[in-house]
Amino acid sequence: METIVREYTDADLEDMLAIWNEIVLEGVAFPQEEPLNRETGREFFASQSYCGVAECGGEIRGLYILHPNNVGRCGHICNASYAVGSSFRGLHIGEKLVLDCLRQGKLHGFSVLQFNAVVSTNLHARHLYERLGFTQLGTIPGGFRMKDGSYEDICPYYHLL
Repeated sequence: METIVREYTDADLEDMLAIWNEIVLEGVAFPQEEPLNRETGREFFASQSYCGVAECGGEIRGLYILHPNNVGRCGHICNASYAVGSSFRGLHIGEKLVLDCLRQGKLHGFSVLQFNAVVSTNLHARHLYERLGFTQLGTIPGGFRMKDGSYEDICPYYHLL
């Protein structure tokens, strides 16, 4: 059965919260420290420019959020975050999410997709982004505090849309 990426609906919220919160609680990728509940999650996802979910056979396996990276004169640059449930990693779901996000970013009027804080140890994501044509902008030493209190470098990336 093929995994499709589509816009989320309210019916997807519980699965989205479970996947999002799994990443937050792992403490190695997202800047958020507190999990979302049904109320804060509904508000969070609704506030994005776009949210996509990866679905296979009625099961949500991953998601992404897309939103402006800044305002005003930098409002043409968007930002995104991706989450794939741990039991579905390694199935190329992240790639489907990123490719859909690039398309949606352009459809939503953005001209650049920028990632501000890709943790340097997130090698699978970094390899995917580089394979899909993203350019690394440099390295920010110690830019991400891990769950254990140690610090890892972050690597900003961008892709023209």
